[in-house]
Amino acid sequence: MLFLFCLGLFLGTAFCMKWMEKDLLQDNRLFTVIGLEITYPQEKVYTILSGLDNKTRTILQYHLYFDFVFMSGVFPGIAALCMMARFKSTHRNYRKILLAAAVSQIVAWLCDIIENNLLLSWVADPERIRMFDEFHLIVWVKWILAILGFILSIPVVFKTRTR
Repeated sequence: MLFLFCLGLFLGTAFCMKWMEKDLLQDNRLFTVIGLEITYPQEKVYTILSGLDNKTRTILQYHLYFDFVFMSGVFPGIAALCMMARFKSTHRNYRKILLAAAVSQIVAWLCDIIENNLLLSWVADPERIRMFDEFHLIVWVKWILAILGFILSIPVVFKTRTR
């Protein structure tokens, strides 16, 4: 039930954030939140954030606020998926790995919260962009833990038991 609730939360907020993305424009050029998180260098992040008009700045802030709700679906959902796989698995060591992957979603969630708070502070004042390398480390830890939990659990969840 937790997994289904989280899936619904994930899908609803993902739809809302996707809908907002078409309005993320700076100098009539589309930019992405993923770009701000991972691919854009610090200079480009500064250029984008310092060149936002009030409408786009507000939409980006809403996007980041929706992301907090999105997180509430993603990380507990992945943890629930890991636990579903753990209960289905018969291998003792793999069960321990799945438990660790489930618990690590707390770390991933905390990383995402820190990431969003940094982005929100930078959106409010691009002059405050600091710790960019540390920011990228936090983003990569979040992504690695989330993807790892998902990848480790999916094959087991969909595996049919043989008797």
